[in-house]
Amino acid sequence: MTFITSAQKHDVVSVGDVAMDVFIPLPDQGVEVRVETAGRRLVLPFGAKVSCEQSSVVTAGGDAANAAVAFARLGLRVGLASFLAHDQFGRDLLVALRGEGIHTNLVHVDDPAETNRNFVLWAGSDRTILVRHQRFNYHWPSLRPSEVPAWIYLTSVGANAFKYEDQIADWLEANPSVRLAFRPGTHQLAAGTHRLARLFARSEILVLTEEDARAVLDHSPDDNGDLLPEILALGSARIVLTDRDGGAHAADADHHYLVPPYPDTSPVYERTGANDAFAATVVAGLIADLPFEQALERGPVNAMSVKHELGAQAGLLREADLLGYLSEIPEGFAVQVS
Repeated sequence: MTFITSAQKHDVVSVGDVAMDVFIPLPDQGVEVRVETAGRRLVLPFGAKVSCEQSSVVTAGGDAANAAVAFARLGLRVGLASFLAHDQFGRDLLVALRGEGIHTNLVHVDDPAETNRNFVLWAGSDRTILVRHQRFNYHWPSLRPSEVPAWIYLTSVGANAFKYEDQIADWLEANPSVRLAFRPGTHQLAAGTHRLARLFARSEILVLTEEDARAVLDHSPDDNGDLLPEILALGSARIVLTDRDGGAHAADADHHYLVPPYPDTSPVYERTGANDAFAATVVAGLIADLPFEQALERGPVNAMSVKHELGAQAGLLREADLLGYLSEIPEGFAVQVS
């Protein structure tokens, strides 16, 4: 790995909002999933009471926290730059992250906002997440030399974070040796490609779902064309488009890569965090100086593991466990390069 200073604390700093995830299991009866041209729709009776099982709480969720935990379990030195409130949810969240060995000195407590909470409507093996980002007083901190990381992993923030994103882009320009991995969230994607142009151009790797890629390019949801050339033209050195099955299509300036899902015959339990696991695991491979093809090979393994546990982090693998899966790769599982 390439370090910036001899006293550097962080291989990577994960940047973005964090949240407490409340899982609400929906009953099999009275709940319908409809497949329409615009996508799948979760349908509930309106104006009625719908019974549900006991809810479960995952204390430290959100894209930035999920990535930070993935990095930490894969053996990296991880910092988190985020915002939360001085409430019990925020205190519990900090305790959980510190328990994973994540440095939280860049987490800012912002009163009187409340710490984010997501409500996960869980039906079968999939879910719809009700998300509300608090309007934090976003600002990029002044980092000491020892806090400057080798990589920044930037992900989902609130709708009022435009100045914050500009501050990050300015800081990256002033620190050209810091590498950027970008996995934009809902509000960032909604702002459009022009708003994100500086971050796209600065990214060493851009990770999107296929659905997000179609939205970014203003393509219809049922467009099955090759999205890679247009997304690569946004400026990132590498791109990864994850699919629902746990695989991906990827590209860099020289090659295209077809990444299959990890072969797994056991049923999916719950999908929250699978894309975060894929993205963070690939980025962790790049941070460890693996070739892109080898880094891509690791992503489906962690995505598969996460889908067998409740929440985005319980199934995240440690380095030795991930390597164990890779040492027993089933026949036919390989990244195809063209």
